Amino acid sequence: MSKSRFSHKALVAAMTTALLAFGAPAMAQDEGGSERSSRADRSSRSAERNERRGGRQAQQKQEALYPNATRKEPGVQASQRLVKDLNALSEAYNGQDAAKGLPLADQIIANERANEYDKSMAALLAGQLLLNDDNARAITYLEQAIAGGGLDNNNHFQAMLIVAQLQAQEQDYAAALASLERYLAESGSSDPKDQALKGNLFYRLERYPEAIATLKPLVEGGGEVDPQWTQVLMGAYAESGNNAEATRLAEQVAQATPDDKRSQINLAVSYLQTDQNDKAIEVFERLRSSGQLTEDTEYRNLYALYLNSDGKEREAIAVINEGLQKNILQSDYRTLSALAQAYYFSDQIEPAIETWRKAAPLAENGETYLNLARALHQEGKSAEAKEAARQAIAKGLKSNADAERIISGR
Repeated sequence: MSKSRFSHKALVAAMTTALLAFGAPAMAQDEGGSERSSRADRSSRSAERNERRGGRQAQQKQEALYPNATRKEPGVQASQRLVKDLNALSEAYNGQDAAKGLPLADQIIANERANEYDKSMAALLAGQLLLNDDNARAITYLEQAIAGGGLDNNNHFQAMLIVAQLQAQEQDYAAALASLERYLAESGSSDPKDQALKGNLFYRLERYPEAIATLKPLVEGGGEVDPQWTQVLMGAYAESGNNAEATRLAEQVAQATPDDKRSQINLAVSYLQTDQNDKAIEVFERLRSSGQLTEDTEYRNLYALYLNSDGKEREAIAVINEGLQKNILQSDYRTLSALAQAYYFSDQIEPAIETWRKAAPLAENGETYLNLARALHQEGKSAEAKEAARQAIAKGLKSNADAERIISGR
């Protein structure tokens, strides 16, 4: 039997998809969340120190983080009668003692004698005590702090930004975008990190043209660029069908960061998306030669590229066997089936037969047993071919015609 009975492209394992999309970075902290939370902490602690000192003069000396804000400073200080309670809450906050601090905050918020500053500061500290432990409650407290209107602009707008970041972290992207847009409109912030978060949120909401319009000036503006901004912009270009622009950016990043595996993988992905498979193979092989292929999806993409290229079966065999030897690829049906195909189409029939013998019991249906039966029949091993054909029928085939022909000895 000739190899024409096997369909090369039909037998080749489908290209894995795990790497075939630009992954957007994690939200909130990766977009400046840690820095902003720290800045908010510093600002809160500074406000607490000012309040304990009788703070108006010291508060006026604080750096204004939002000079373009539309909101006027409320100019409200802590109530003298609640200074002791606020100090106790401050100590609990500084010790990150939520069990002690949250009841104190609730008491201040519920106290009829507390003014706007007292309640807003208590809610702010309570919210920050819950960060990353209970973000839903943290958001509720922070929104109370904002609505209370008693915070200075630094703390007020930092609280608004943290709410947006937490909502993004919890994957509530629509709410995060609404919170962020309010923050940007009222604070007058021109910080590129804030715009980058906005672009990332547009990307998450699949509003790719708006993501591109927001991120492109940041990436191409000539200032300091976070690689993650470029990564999300590449993703937005790719998702909107502008693969050429995505590839241009990927090449630019990869050239600037030759030792960064993520940027090299993104470059390979961009080549795949523009049908430049030879270039994708070159990138994967550079990573392989330097020992940087460490994930099964990376090996699968490389051997699938070889199997989908004319005359590259031996290269696919080398990649698969290396992955198996390193225990990066598992001896599962998908891997063994691809290896058997590569052996068969490179005229290594005996290894193909041995590998199909291992793969066939792992298959969901009888098609792999049928491939084994065909190869055995081709090699004149009739008895084994007939048995494999029977197993193929028993396991289920789309059509029994070929298996029955082998069993009948034709």
